[in-house]
Amino acid sequence: MDQHQIQQVRRFNRIVTQHVGALEDSYLHRGRPLGEARLLHEVGPDGIDVRVLRERLKLDSGYVSRLLRSLEAQGLVRTRSQRGDARVRRVVLTPKGRAERATYDALSDDLAMSFLEPLDPAQRDRLVNAMAEVECLLRAGTVEVRYEAPDSAAARSCLEQYFQELAARFEVGFDPSRSISARDEEMTPPAGYFVVAWLDGGPVGCGALKVGDGITGEIKRMWTAPSARGLGIARKVLRTLEARAREAGLTKLHLETNRALTEAQALYHQEGYQEVAPFNTEPYAHHWFEKRL
Repeated sequence: MDQHQIQQVRRFNRIVTQHVGALEDSYLHRGRPLGEARLLHEVGPDGIDVRVLRERLKLDSGYVSRLLRSLEAQGLVRTRSQRGDARVRRVVLTPKGRAERATYDALSDDLAMSFLEPLDPAQRDRLVNAMAEVECLLRAGTVEVRYEAPDSAAARSCLEQYFQELAARFEVGFDPSRSISARDEEMTPPAGYFVVAWLDGGPVGCGALKVGDGITGEIKRMWTAPSARGLGIARKVLRTLEARAREAGLTKLHLETNRALTEAQALYHQEGYQEVAPFNTEPYAHHWFEKRL
């Protein structure tokens, strides 16, 4: 790792923590530290499962429990078990908590304006654009790709959204039953593998590998949620599946795609896939690709 890059990141961290007041015991002068204020924001108006809260903020369960106990003692949140499953705990804001969150929102707007006011218009644009780029890159770094059972809740959520998007984008719609199969058993080891990309505690993408004859594998079900595009998720999913294909001893990968999915075609070209003659009878495909591993 480049030492100059490391020092630049450290300088950036120091100036940001100073500017946002992260070092103060009373964040935005509301009498509580930044950690508690951030939890109020993340709980949001609709509440959130404690598990998702922990995953989103990358905090250990003990620390989150201490923060929630403090907010409960202040009358700002309530934590309760889900009906039918006592293991699932959900936290919601009280009326007092909603009012406090609104106050934080207004003060946070003031803090953001304090960043921009000393700058001229051109500098403001530069700062905002740079922040957007930093946000995108930092979020990309938090994406995790995990192997999942294709019948898991996360996998099913991704596949349902994937099928809905294809139905909307393809000229003739999309019916999974007419497409070449990618059944659960074909995406379950050792016959295949299914992966889910996670961001902020939720599934935002997926992909599958069919091992096939043990020589040529097939990439299927590549999808990224619209809200998470631009973070390199599809590329990370594809490379994860390729690594698994190599471990399985495969020497070649096949995939096909529809002409409407121009972003997918661009990705495959960038990742070294070559367009070839049709190798199957997929009714929704217009482009067939191959890559030698």
